[in-house]
Amino acid sequence: MSPFFQFEQDFITGLRCIPMVVRYRLDQVGIKLKLHHWNQLSEADRLQLVLAPCDTLPEQETYRQELRELVAARSGEIPKDLPLENPFPWLSADLPDSVAAQAARVGITVSEQQWRSLSELQRFALIKLSQPGHENRNFLPAVQEFGLLNP
Repeated sequence: MSPFFQFEQDFITGLRCIPMVVRYRLDQVGIKLKLHHWNQLSEADRLQLVLAPCDTLPEQETYRQELRELVAARSGEIPKDLPLENPFPWLSADLPDSVAAQAARVGITVSEQQWRSLSELQRFALIKLSQPGHENRNFLPAVQEFGLLNP
């Protein structure tokens, strides 16, 4: 199974943009990785960050440390820390207002039941794709990919 969403396929070749799976892990470990840091990593480095385990607390600490070391080695910079949200919004069974609002902007409704049926990574993606200032063009393709459009 691919670690990438279908809506990401147009920029996955060469991993030129930070994929959702890595963005998810960055939020889990509390690191702000800028696109210029990402672009200074080799394709092998980027793939390593996509595939490295990051589910348990020890894995998250290892991921965090290895990411910081990798970015420092490639760019000479240390990525900034992000405050960890507690709890992470994608863990909530309640549909976030930002997701409901973005869905309304594109003329659809996402129900609480549909929200609860999504994986944590899918929820994370919809939250990120519904944030103000984010390019939201992938919100509707993501909703479609996740099977949330009513027939």
